[in-house]
Amino acid sequence: MSSFRAFAEGMTDVLVLGAGLTGLSCAMLLARDGHQVTVLDRDLACPTPGKEWEEWDRPGVTQFRLAHIMLPRWHAVMSLELPSVLDRVAAAGGQPFNFAGSLPPVPSDDRFQTITARRPILEAALAAEAAETPGVTLRRGVAVTGLVTQGDRVAGVRLGDGDKILAELVVDCGGRRSALSSWLFEAGLPAPAEERADAGFVYYMRHYRGDRPEPRGPLLQHHDSLSILTLPGDTDTWSVGFVTSVRDKPLRALRNPAAWEAALARYPLAAHWAEGTPLTGVEAMGGLVDQWRTVTTPGVVAVGDAACCTNPSLGRGATMGLLHARLLRDVLRAGLPTSFADHTATEIGPWYEATVWFDRHRIAEIDADATGTPYEPNDPQWTGARAMYAAACTGNAEALRAQLAIACMLPDAPDLQVPDTGIRYPLPGATRTELLSTLAAA
Repeated sequence: MSSFRAFAEGMTDVLVLGAGLTGLSCAMLLARDGHQVTVLDRDLACPTPGKEWEEWDRPGVTQFRLAHIMLPRWHAVMSLELPSVLDRVAAAGGQPFNFAGSLPPVPSDDRFQTITARRPILEAALAAEAAETPGVTLRRGVAVTGLVTQGDRVAGVRLGDGDKILAELVVDCGGRRSALSSWLFEAGLPAPAEERADAGFVYYMRHYRGDRPEPRGPLLQHHDSLSILTLPGDTDTWSVGFVTSVRDKPLRALRNPAAWEAALARYPLAAHWAEGTPLTGVEAMGGLVDQWRTVTTPGVVAVGDAACCTNPSLGRGATMGLLHARLLRDVLRAGLPTSFADHTATEIGPWYEATVWFDRHRIAEIDADATGTPYEPNDPQWTGARAMYAAACTGNAEALRAQLAIACMLPDAPDLQVPDTGIRYPLPGATRTELLSTLAAA
């Protein structure tokens, strides 16, 4: 709490750890509010501006080469707070995209608007804007190895070269692999309270280039024993991926490009997304966790995935990170007497809990499909969500708008109730048996 009081009295030195989407957004929001912000990142900058996809190596970001989608809620907040970032993304090839594009237009459809681009393009746009933001200093190739403490509070960080940087507030934006817990332990300070569970999902993704396909169904399609992501990118690029259970050994065959393409061809609303030139082989990502950290040590806060990370199939990570960064800005601006952790629990907690709730049900359903066991939990909310998805996929425009509002993290999503028809997978696609036969043949 002492750090928040110090800011209310005009102390403005902030140290942000991590120059990813959330760290850069946080730095700019704080700097534009009058703080002097230094951002540290262990990875180097792209060696050739404009060649981010081809040349930029970001080992500190696990999902740097995997599929991304910026939700309309992210776009709306960016439009309000950092609109010039969106201009840079568009100049780099970012494409406008409306999640409600397949629906008859209504005056409120601009709520579903966003801009799409691959992760390196998005991050480069944010970095370029941060570099030109007064009050922001961006230092790359700098490894943080521990914390500097003063009594029971954090007062800065130690660097790999033996140097140290002091700050009134350290903001950990180090992502889902943040080392803050171990640093606090090594410094003799209380580690964050932590809730952690293996999400259980694994992704098999490919990027393509060509005439960008038009969606014929939802961007996230649920099928028997797997889901499919189809995400438009910048310029003439897009990405496609299977989301399966890490426990589903037969589907590990999807690592093979031939098997991957043969499987995608069995899903009519997604198959055309492979009609392009592959930019990558099949890239797999697993080992994902749902994790919530509560940091209460004075002088340090965690923002974005460093505080709360979820399985990325719903695409909420960047949006939750931006909302969390804005919340930190507002808390510091107001000099509120309660802790940032309390505000995080109130404002970000419900989104995290809803995402984890969905993840737990969906992975259990996928695992049940793999064993041929119907998944029928005693949870009316899950039954209602499944009924909503089925109605949205089968032509109910009202249900589709409500489903999209929830998926896009819009704050005014309607509480629509639709009857349960018992349909689990309304979209055309392979049965489990047909999928396994296709993989075996490939």
